[in-house]
This record gives sequence, C-alpha cells and structure tokens, in this order.
Amino acid sequence: MSIKPLAFRMRPRSIEEIIGQEHLVAEGKIIHRMVKAKQLSSMILYGPPGIGKTSIASAIAGSTSYAFRTLNAVTNNKKDMEVVAAEAKMSGKVILLLDEVHRLDKGKQDFLLPYLENGMITLIGATTSNPYHAINPAIRSRCQIFELKPLSVDNIKEALLRALGDSEYGLGEKHVTISEDALTHFATASNGDVRSSLNALELAVLSTEPDDSGIIRIDLPSAEECMQRKSLSHDKDGDAHYDVLSAFQKSIRGSDVNAALHYLGRLIEAGDLQSIARRLIVIAYEDIGLASPQAGARTLAAIETAERVGFPEARIPLANAVIELCLSPKSNSAIIAIDAALADIRAGKSGEVPDHLKDAHYKGAKELGRGIEYKYPHDYEGGWVKQQYLPDRLKNKIYYEPKKTGKFEQALATIYSKIMK
Repeated sequence: MSIKPLAFRMRPRSIEEIIGQEHLVAEGKIIHRMVKAKQLSSMILYGPPGIGKTSIASAIAGSTSYAFRTLNAVTNNKKDMEVVAAEAKMSGKVILLLDEVHRLDKGKQDFLLPYLENGMITLIGATTSNPYHAINPAIRSRCQIFELKPLSVDNIKEALLRALGDSEYGLGEKHVTISEDALTHFATASNGDVRSSLNALELAVLSTEPDDSGIIRIDLPSAEECMQRKSLSHDKDGDAHYDVLSAFQKSIRGSDVNAALHYLGRLIEAGDLQSIARRLIVIAYEDIGLASPQAGARTLAAIETAERVGFPEARIPLANAVIELCLSPKSNSAIIAIDAALADIRAGKSGEVPDHLKDAHYKGAKELGRGIEYKYPHDYEGGWVKQQYLPDRLKNKIYYEPKKTGKFEQALATIYSKIMK
C-alpha cells in the first residue's frame, strides 16, 4: 500500500467523481460546463478545510489533458513558480493549484500575472479566507471566485464507503466491517472535513487486529479514539441535537449563564457552528430585543469573528456573546407585536388602506381622492401630527405593548405613551 494517506489516494480523478459541491460540479453547473467545453479560466476556491478544494482542482486536471502542478504560496518560492512557467511554455498550458493563495506576496504575484493574462497558466487558488477580504485585487480580478459549501454527513459517509470498497486506491483489499454508529461518528465528528474523516478511518483500519475470521471490525470506541473526539448522543431522528439547541436558548432566556455555557460547549463539541450562529442571532432579537438592541449587533460581530477564525478559537467570541445575552435585560415585545399583526392578517382582518395614505404619484390620483388629506408630519412641531394610519376596521387596534426591562425600551415606552394619548 502507498505511504500516501488515504485522503490523498482517494482524490477524485475526474469531475464526475467529486462528492458534494453540486452547485458547482453537477452536470450543467459552471465548473462542469467549463471542463466539458475545455474552456478553463483561473479561479479561486474558498471554504473550510477538507471540503474538496484540492479535490476539485485535481479532478479538473484529470478531466483534461493539461499538466497539473501543486504549489503553496507560503512554502514555495518564486523559483518553484519559474519551473511551472517553463513547463507552461513548453506544453502550452499548465493548471497550477496554489494553496493558501491569500498569502501570495507581491514578488510572486507580479511574476504570475503575465502568465494568467496570456492563459499559459490556469490558476486554481485554494483558501480558507474570504477572497474579497484576503486576496490582492490584482489576482482576484483575474479569477472566477467560487465558494465551496460544507459537506453534509451523507456526503462524508459516501466518501468513506467509497474508500472501503476501492481495492486500487482505498481499503478494499482489507476485509473491513464498520458499525453504523462508527460510520456516523467518522462523518459527524470531523465537522465537515472529509480529509480528516478518511485519514481517521485509515488509522482505525490499520491499527485494528483482524478477528479469527480475518475481518477487521470498526466500532464506535475505535472511531472515537481515532477521531480523538467523543461521540455526542444523537438519536436516530436527531431529536437530541434539537433538545440541546432548545435548552441552549431557554437557558439564555432564563439568564442562567452556567447552563447556557454548558449547552454551548456541547454544540461546540458537535462542531455545529452554523446552528450556534443562527440560534444566537434569533435569541438576540427574540428574547433580548428592544431591552438591549445593541446586543444584536454585538452578537452578529461575535458570530462573524467565530466564522472567520473557525474552531477551536471560535469558542471565545461565542462565549462572549452567550454571557452578554444571558445577563442582558429581556424583552419579547417585538415578536409578540409582529405575531399579533400577522394573526389578524391571516384571519382576514386587514381592510382597505385609507385614501389619504394611498399612492398619489400618478396622473389622475387627485380626481380619485388619493393622498389629498394626507398630513406631512415634518411640517408640524415635533415631527408628529394626529391622523389615522390603520384601516377603518382596525383603527383602534394595539399590537405593541412595551416592556420596561431595559433603558432603551423604557425611553420608547415614554414616547409611545405620549403618542397613544
């Protein structure tokens, strides 16, 4: 067996072998069309580690007759790039996978640009950083930019099973059986990193002694040991995961910092940054709301930081956000108000827009009585004038009931009270 790791050996050799990234490589999608037409342009692939950036590059090369070379913008120097350029001059075209392309310095960039311009080198840059922030505009403007999506659990399971059945490049010559919970753990504990899953699977297979019948049996404890991460308890339908998310939000709503941090820790161990981010933003507006509106902006900033740095460092801004949300004053007045308005609309309680509020920016509106009696608030002292805005059948309806748990909403309540009087 080759000394190269399983993830390297199992890289797809054609565009059809790529797992996941259907929005780019499925038939009829942009990269598939480029390969089929043999009209490749330089591109930047960005996304989290281990989700297929290098695989797509090697598959593109495998689906064409062009030479394929791999360099790293940090560890390879300008001389290495000169070798690739010389090969491009001889063969007419080279596909260059340049890892960590966001770290390309000016000297290397200036050397590459003419070859990108004349098409002798087709650059496939790979990066985990947002290219709109991290990559020099001179390179970026010469490349198509494609974002790779995180691989699903089913995608990773497909890759693992393919490796177990591949006798030429994978583990097919070994007699391996793997339990469903072990397979699921390999697929979930890697946080979408298929390279990590494949290499952990290979470690499990090579380090497990066959039984008396010559079969290598991989169970959950073996998977946990090789992934170096314990399996979190998720039932078949995923209810346990949603139970943790529910407990997470309810702990923050109840201002229990310690419980909220506990459930945050469980979600971090599951590697589910997407669910954490979505739930925290919802909490900031649903449960804290107008009692501390600045908490929403700070929560979003913490999430963007977490997404930028990734795990394990992402735990730090997330913990900051959770602690602030726990200890912030709480108000659900906004969600109650909009849900009450929606309930009336869905029950058919809407009514006609009053004539003085209707659009009057067209010829003939005046003859129809549109907008004639509208009072422009800025023409009145204090920027307010009494007039009806709700439809007649709802003109006395009240949806918003302010809470006074935070100073900001207390101030809103004072203004609201004066208006209502």
